[in-house]
Amino acid sequence: MSEPWPNDAVLYQPYEAEQILLAENASCLAVKTYLKMCNLPYDIRTCANAEFMSPGGRMTKLPVLKAGAFILAEFEPIVNFVEQKNEAIGKWMDEDEKAEMRSYVCLTENIFTMAELYISFMLKPVYDEVTAPRNGCVFPWPLNKIQNYSKRRQAKKMLKVYQWTDMTIDDVIEKVHKCCENLQMKLGESSGRYFYGDKPCELDAIVFGHLFSVITVTLPNMALSHTVKKFELLVKFCHVIDDLFKEK
Repeated sequence: MSEPWPNDAVLYQPYEAEQILLAENASCLAVKTYLKMCNLPYDIRTCANAEFMSPGGRMTKLPVLKAGAFILAEFEPIVNFVEQKNEAIGKWMDEDEKAEMRSYVCLTENIFTMAELYISFMLKPVYDEVTAPRNGCVFPWPLNKIQNYSKRRQAKKMLKVYQWTDMTIDDVIEKVHKCCENLQMKLGESSGRYFYGDKPCELDAIVFGHLFSVITVTLPNMALSHTVKKFELLVKFCHVIDDLFKEK
């Protein structure tokens, strides 16, 4: 791990325009933003089988990072890899701040990923009109039907593990609303544009990845987006981060 960051690092993700799903897009955007915040070079390669290249993961299995001899997937393992190379942002934080910050990262990733999966796979109009067509678009019939069945089964299994399958959409929105309340309160305490002042950390990247994905997507059910948009400070934060890092 002591080798410098490779110049040929590659981030693999599904096709954005026609394939990637909401939770996957949020995870990929969070990782890309984090690497940009760290000023680490990487190339993006979109491919139909990005998910199947993944060595595994706790949530979406995406994006997949190939950095030298290492292959990693998802936000937390990639952040840990960057930290072990001593390239991470947030090195200036003390241990108490890091512990608090990571609790917010965990809260954000868990609540929003579960909510995104719920919206995508548990709401029939969203699944029929958006999730299934996008997930199956890169496979020929009948493989697309098989892949959609498998993907939905995996999503429901994960939601069941986290005890989200018995929730109503109102329950889901309540959890998201509470999470946003906590995040907006924390951001409001900051003296700078980021959650912990004038320097970004991984919390800024994960919050931006999820919230920006939610507020910019169009779905048959827009409850998730409408909930996030009630928090003006968080929406403003998303636009600030987008302006700072989208062209970098």
